[in-house]
Amino acid sequence: MIEPFFVIAHVFIAVPTCYHRIYMDATNAIFYIAILIMSVVIHEVSHGFAAEYFGDKTARFAGRLTLNPFKHLDFFGSVLLPIILVLSHSPFLLGWAKPVPYNPENLSNKKLGTLAVASAGILANIGIAVMFAIIIRLTASLSLPIGFYFITSIIVIVNLALAIFNLIPIPPLDGSKILFSFLPESAYRVMLFLEQYSFILLIIFIVYFSNYLAPILTFLFKTLTGIAFS
Repeated sequence: MIEPFFVIAHVFIAVPTCYHRIYMDATNAIFYIAILIMSVVIHEVSHGFAAEYFGDKTARFAGRLTLNPFKHLDFFGSVLLPIILVLSHSPFLLGWAKPVPYNPENLSNKKLGTLAVASAGILANIGIAVMFAIIIRLTASLSLPIGFYFITSIIVIVNLALAIFNLIPIPPLDGSKILFSFLPESAYRVMLFLEQYSFILLIIFIVYFSNYLAPILTFLFKTLTGIAFS
């Protein structure tokens, strides 16, 4: 963490059901990666706009309030690594984007603003998932190409996965910022512990516990779209 500026660095993960239950050839893999990248970009931009709404223009001055993916992506973490993992049929998808900078000292309401900034990306992903789930439901009776439902389903899956994973209260994920916003000052040692050992805790969660997210993702996908994973 760089003081006095805070950064929101996003690790993103898609649990196994996100793509192993759908046949994934090279073309589909490209669509999958493209959808993932744009979903992360929208997630990042949402943080910046939330910070600006509460008075902090750090992200704007840094040129991050744009949907141009090249402004947000880390070549290895956002492009190369996800492609390698998808094409190698890895049991999970892992990557990261460039952190969005914001200065909490500029927020008009520091507590509420911090909570809003941390929640903005998650809410954006949920909003995208709901919107495309509605599209799937409204077009279910139409004879549209299977590719249409593949793409729209992946959009829903990816955005739900991003939202669910980012809710985990381990730094630097959004869930930790949301949790810290509600904890009293007396819980300082808990926050310090999570920040000091965040990398180790995150790796442990991904390796040993990420599969527990799959039933949640499956339930939400079916609830929103009316379609069950095959």
